Amino acid sequence: MSASARRLSAAGALAIIVVCGLVVHALPGSAVTDIAGDALYACAAYALIVALAPGLRPRVVSLIAVAWCFAIEFLQLTSIPGAVAGVVPPARLVLGSGFDPRDLLVYGAAALVAGLVDAGVTRAVRSRRAAPRPR
Repeated sequence: MSASARRLSAAGALAIIVVCGLVVHALPGSAVTDIAGDALYACAAYALIVALAPGLRPRVVSLIAVAWCFAIEFLQLTSIPGAVAGVVPPARLVLGSGFDPRDLLVYGAAALVAGLVDAGVTRAVRSRRAAPRPR
């Protein structure tokens, strides 16, 4: 898959993920919606990284996405996210509101799944291009 095709695919996936995340955010709060939101957040981070740097391997993108998610989660142990959200309310969607150790597990699992899907799609595209074409 070319870098531009991968970038475009990631940007499209990011748009879909953000819409899904906003829908989940609008639902009544529960453990299920919290976990779904966290998984979508990690997948959005993954897709954004691919859109910005389409040449990175899925394993590297997964690690960067997890590092980003962990950094934001640990930032929630400070008053910074609340202060920023007080000035720019939509920032709460990116910075969160409170530390939850369960989120760390969800981020890791979601970034792993995103990386596996990305690697599988890339492999399938490459094998389809390498296959001989019938005449």
